[in-house]
Amino acid sequence: MAPITIGRLAVKLKGRDAGRKCVIVNIIDKNYVLVTGPKNLTGVRRRKVNIDHLLLLPQQLKINKAASDDEVIKALQEPNLLEFMKEGIKV
Repeated sequence: MAPITIGRLAVKLKGRDAGRKCVIVNIIDKNYVLVTGPKNLTGVRRRKVNIDHLLLLPQQLKINKAASDDEVIKALQEPNLLEFMKEGIKV
């Protein structure tokens, strides 16, 4: 399993955003992280999520801790991941 790090891409497995991709922007503690879609890209708003509800993907972005949605979108543009992030996954 991929390590939980800032900038790691993930798929939400539970809740209203299940099947949507997001980016980890902060690690709160051993059970929770802060993720963002960003909302205007994937529909996932910035929120605290239990790590058990995430499927970590191998891709990782180089972003700062608590990066803004604009910074995340800019980081997604460089490796051409914008279209990849828009695609949903059936959970």
